[in-house]
Amino acid sequence: MDLPELELTGARVLRPDGWDDGPVAMGGGRISGGGGRQVDLSGCLILPGIVDLHGDAFERHLAPRRGAMTDLGAGFAALDAELAAQGITTAVLAQFYSYEGGMRRPDFAERMVDALAVARPGLLTDMRLQLRFETHMLDDYDRVQALIDRAGIGYVVYNDHLPHDALAAGKKPPRLTGQALKSRRSPEAHLALMQDMHARRDQVPAALAALSERLLAKGVLLGSHDDATPEVRAGFREMGVRIAEFPETRDAAQAAKDAGDPVILGAPNVMRGASHAGNVSAIELILDGIGDALVSDYHYPAPLRAAFALGDRGLPLEHAWPLVSAGPAAILGLDDRGQLAPGKRADLIVVDSANRRVGATFVAGRLAFAAGRIGHQLMQG
Repeated sequence: MDLPELELTGARVLRPDGWDDGPVAMGGGRISGGGGRQVDLSGCLILPGIVDLHGDAFERHLAPRRGAMTDLGAGFAALDAELAAQGITTAVLAQFYSYEGGMRRPDFAERMVDALAVARPGLLTDMRLQLRFETHMLDDYDRVQALIDRAGIGYVVYNDHLPHDALAAGKKPPRLTGQALKSRRSPEAHLALMQDMHARRDQVPAALAALSERLLAKGVLLGSHDDATPEVRAGFREMGVRIAEFPETRDAAQAAKDAGDPVILGAPNVMRGASHAGNVSAIELILDGIGDALVSDYHYPAPLRAAFALGDRGLPLEHAWPLVSAGPAAILGLDDRGQLAPGKRADLIVVDSANRRVGATFVAGRLAFAAGRIGHQLMQG
């Protein structure tokens, strides 16, 4: 499809070297040198599109109620619209592969990746996959690698949600009955499964190292989730697991930074002013120079709002915005986006300076969302 040439004028534009008031031109899906129909966007900001490295909120669209999973394609279409409305042009959907049941079941993960492959040609935003693998599922290592290979998943994160303390003490873990129902097991069978995985925990490091070696050989990015100590981070780093998602403590985050490992932080943490789980504050880390990407986690409006919130806390927007654009793009190895520079993909958003709302989103030069006065301006020229 031939994409229209546009020249957006009158706005403040965030380019790699800072702000300017020059026009932004698009042609053939790329940032171009100029030309095309002019649109006056005075009173607006033009920013690189958001690259969201970890988003869980897609689950609300694919299964708004338990059992309401009959048409995943319709869910992806609704998700596409929400992402664009929030300025997210590249979205990494963090899909579980877990014993926990519901949308975290292995069979749902397999169904989800197949449905996304079917839906993807009709989507406006660029949806990609992260597989969140529960590391103590020793019997599933071959199955999970087969899924990664078949779906071409390029980003895998290791999780361990087993309630080890409760299991070691012989106590019934919290949320046992709910997890059992979602996993289609009796509470007794679900508890027995968790106890077995806990009992085999000493086998996990060797199995995980072998899996990591195979995935790294295929070019898969590997991350760890909720590192609590520098020692935990160091153990993952030795396996080639370089990305540190949501480190729980300052020490773990600092250890990752010191080793050159990308640190992923939650934008909702910034919006709350603290972690909902009582972990280290993302604001404090970022203001101290720790953190390479802010992600939506469970709330898609959060990246844009967090970037502006950091600006309000004293970090200039031109320094905060790369945490949701150029930074995450670099972590994914996507050098064609994240900045507004000639030749890059025309992934950009137009924000109303008066209310900081997204008025338009372009993905590879295609209009994916438009609303309000900005939408009217684009329609009128």
